[in-house]
Amino acid sequence: MRLEKNIYLIGFMGAGKSCVSRAMAGKYGLREIDTDEMIVSREGMPIAQIFEKKGEDYFRDAETAVLKEAAAGKAAVISCGGGVILREQNRRLMRESGEVILLSAKPETIYERVKNAKHRPLLNGRMNVEYIADLIKERAPLYELAKTGEVITEKKTPEQIAEEIYGMI
Repeated sequence: MRLEKNIYLIGFMGAGKSCVSRAMAGKYGLREIDTDEMIVSREGMPIAQIFEKKGEDYFRDAETAVLKEAAAGKAAVISCGGGVILREQNRRLMRESGEVILLSAKPETIYERVKNAKHRPLLNGRMNVEYIADLIKERAPLYELAKTGEVITEKKTPEQIAEEIYGMI
């Protein structure tokens, strides 16, 4: 099957978007785009520093610009930053130009995956399961509006998740 549209991977930080996008790109020969990596490359600084120096609104504007650029192409797997769903225009753009797959995991699993990360600005000073659970719950309605499918990433390898996603589309 030749893919004619994009596959957007959305979900909370630590859900597995970057690992799964790499697996999909390798297994199915898709172009891989990581929106966070593009922003970091263009800004010349890590996301945490962008938040600190320029603010979250600036980062979200950069995220929307990168998403628009990625959406213009086809046959790519696009790993989106965890907050990409916060803007209605981003949700609409993704749904209009591809399949939007929500990768989800329990707050405890997310915590285990991100607890040692120093580059998660929204978790700085709040690195705990309860805060993660609250943030996931807060974003849940937006994930629901954005997604066209969902894969639970608990106890699965990135390759297994990639196969599951490919089977859905």
